[in-house]
Order: sequence, then structure tokens, then C-alpha cells
Amino acid sequence: MGIRLRLSLIALVLLAGCTTKGPDFERAAVPTTAGYAQTPKAPRKAPAAIAGEGPAHGWWKAFGSPELDALVDRAMLNNHSLEASNATLARARARIEAVAGRRLPQVDGSARVEHEQVNLSAFGFDPAAFGGANGPVPNPEFDLYSVGGGVVYDLDLFGANRRAVEQSVAQAESQLHQSEAAHLTIAGRVVAQVLTIAAIRERIRAVNALIAEDQRNLKLTDARRRGGVGTMVEVLSAEGQLVSDRADLPQYDQQLAEARAMLAILIGVSPAELGPADFAFSGFTLPPNIPVTLPSLLVAKRPDILQAESDLHAATAAIGIATARLYPNVTLGASLTQAVQGPGNLLGDNFRGFDIFAGLTAPIFHGGTLKAEKRGAEAAARAAAATYQQTVLEAFGQVSNLLAALGNDARSVQNQSRAADVSDRSLRLSRRSFQVGNSGILQVLDASRLAQRARLALVEAKARQFLNVSRLYVATAGGWTGPAPEATAAVAGESARSQP
Repeated sequence: MGIRLRLSLIALVLLAGCTTKGPDFERAAVPTTAGYAQTPKAPRKAPAAIAGEGPAHGWWKAFGSPELDALVDRAMLNNHSLEASNATLARARARIEAVAGRRLPQVDGSARVEHEQVNLSAFGFDPAAFGGANGPVPNPEFDLYSVGGGVVYDLDLFGANRRAVEQSVAQAESQLHQSEAAHLTIAGRVVAQVLTIAAIRERIRAVNALIAEDQRNLKLTDARRRGGVGTMVEVLSAEGQLVSDRADLPQYDQQLAEARAMLAILIGVSPAELGPADFAFSGFTLPPNIPVTLPSLLVAKRPDILQAESDLHAATAAIGIATARLYPNVTLGASLTQAVQGPGNLLGDNFRGFDIFAGLTAPIFHGGTLKAEKRGAEAAARAAAATYQQTVLEAFGQVSNLLAALGNDARSVQNQSRAADVSDRSLRLSRRSFQVGNSGILQVLDASRLAQRARLALVEAKARQFLNVSRLYVATAGGWTGPAPEATAAVAGESARSQP
């Protein structure tokens, strides 16, 4: 059969069978809901949620703290987890190029130098028959120099390689969104840690204020005892309260040390290099309005949802790969080789040989492995689809909870502020009553305990309000500082080129 006839038959096979097997990926339908769950009515001065496209880049700047802004910037540059995430993204991008290269002709070159000896007897010659006075003719020996090259091209009739590229691009997109989520998460953790430090310092300040009250009570009861009005029981009660309140300070100091160490880790330094972290709630402001991403836009912005979608895309492409392996495949190739006894004639035409070939491979019996792999890929795709739906629902639930927290936290701060004011007034009146002899020390101590609980409850309410506001920014995909723009563009470009 001539070369032209062979090439014609190959062309007919290509026209008849070149197709991409497996399902094409389709994005999930955009949610039609216009909002989240109903939220309770918030007080007039509470932060208000404004539905729209969501937070812009640098959402943490809404708290009005340059120190906080600087720490987030340091974390974006120095956090080692983000560095590892970016490196993993670079590896995923390199895999796209590696897999895409398989769709092109594979060209290899070769060069070889060898010393050979021909066994004349193996070819039916008797060395003794050609011998002379010196005995039989020895087997000839010579050096052989050869150079050559070959090209092999997989026709990919049923799209296994095309689906592999599509899968690698989807996996790179998944890693890209994972890197985006990592940046968003680290920014949120830095903000939360700073607010936690502020809350612990507020607790320490409240306890110190209470200890100062306890010391005044102790001095007052001791003075009354020396004046013959009070008793030693009252002095011991006041002293016991002082010792009890002082016992809480080491716990708060430990919490502060742990919070500082965690903040240092987040920004990529040792705790000794962190520097002062004297944060207080007075150094932050609550934003009056919080832009919240609409549900229809959240699925296109939130990194964990986009990552789940990319995982589904990769799983769908894996079905195509497994399906294509059930069908035959054709490989074309050619090689050229020149071999001479001396390097001087290596490029001469008289020593050249070549071949052109086409190979067909078709699965006949693999013990059910290929069909089982296809069923496994389909099951993995169903799992990825369920994971995507669950991720979307959990995202909506998280945003709904945090929207409800806006009003509830504001009311809690309002109520705790009133409770703290009332308990402080009660403590002052109890002390005056004790000073004039109208009440005992127990009433003063009870009032002190109520004041302490009210002050700490107010601190907890403020901390919860600040933290939930920051969590709402993160939950609605607030302006993260993601990977370099060229990385995003590169993955997007490969995604467009990989579509069947």
C-alpha cells in the first residue's frame, strides 16, 4: 500500500471519528433569590447592610485604624501560608503547560556511538574456509556512529488529551480560588486577632478598675475598724474580694500573650519582633454602612464557591478522559536515522534511512477496569456537584446569620451599656451608704460584683459586634489581596483555550 493511500485512509478515520467524549461542563444556575433571610430590626445607630456588589478592596480600612491596615499589609507580604499557596498555584499553572504539551507532536533526537563485532558464523560463514597461513579469518570489528530523530503525534481522536488539558486548567482555577480564599481568610484572621487583643485589654482594664474599687473598700473598712465602728469580719470580706478579683488577671495576661503570639505568626514574624500591640476599642470605628453582596453575585465572587465550581469542572472533565479511553486511538510518527563507520560521513545521503508509521491501539479486554474508572469518575462528579451545592447553601446561611447579628449585637451593646451605667450608680450609692453607716460591707461587695459582671459583659458585647462586622466582610468576599494579576490572567487564558 502506497504512502498516499495510507495517508488518505488516516484522513478518513480523522473525519469520521474525531470527537470529544464525555459531558461538557455547564455552570450552575445563578440563584434567583434577591436577598437573604429576614433580619431583626436594628437600633438607629447600628451598622446597616447595603445590598449591592459587596465590599471593595481593603475592607479592613472601614474600621479607621492605620495600625490595623499596616498589619494586614504585612501579613499579605510575609505570611508563610500565603507564600505556600502562591507556590502551589505556580505548580498548577506549570501543570497546564505540561499537559497541553502532549497535544503537540513529540519530537526527540538521538545520537549513539558503539563498537560492534560481527559473528560470521551467525550468518552461515565458516571463518576457517577464508583463512590462510595465519589461521581463520577473525570476526570483523568496527565503530558505528549514528544520529537521528523521530516525531510522534497522538491524533487524540476522542479527546482524551483535550479533556486532560481542560481538567488541568480547572484544577489550576481551583487552586487560584483557594489562594484567593487564603488571602481573604488571612486578612480576616488578622483583623479578628487585633480585635481580640483589644477586647482582652479592655477586660484587663475593667478588672484593674474593679481592683482599684476593692482597694478603696479595703481601706474604708480598715479605717472604720480602727475607728471602732467596723469589724474585722468586714475587713476580711473586703480583702477576700480584692484577692479574688486579682486572681483573674493572670488568666487575662496569658490570653493576651497567646493573642499577640498568634498575631505575630499571621504577619510572618516572631512574637519578639511584633512590637507594641496596644489596641483598644477606642481606636476603631464601626462603619455606618456595610456593603453586602447580593446572592446572585456572591456565587461569582466568593472564593470557596468558585473553588467548588472549579472542582466540579475538573471532575466533569475526568469523565471525558475515562470515556475516551474506552475507544481506539491512532498515533502517527516518522523517524530518520543516519549511521556510518566514521564521523566524517555522518551527514551524507548514502547512509540515511527513514520510516513513516501509523499505529492503532484499541482496548479489547482490561478486566472491566476502564468501565469501572468511568463509573468512578461519574460518581466523583456527582460528589463534586453535591459539594458545590452545599458550599453555596452554607455561604448563604453564614451571611444570613451575620446579617442578623448586626441588629442583635447593636441591641446587646445598647442593653449592656445601660446595665453597666446602672451597676456603676448602684456601686457609688452603696459605698456612700456604707460610709455613713446605713449599710454593711456585703452590700458594697455585691454591688462591686454586679459592676464587674456588667463591665465585662459590655466588653464582650462590643468585641462580638466588631468581630461579627469583620466576619460579614469576609463572608461576602470583601476585597481580598489575591495572587498577582498575571497569574489570574494566565489561568483565565488557558481556561479559554482549553474549551473543546
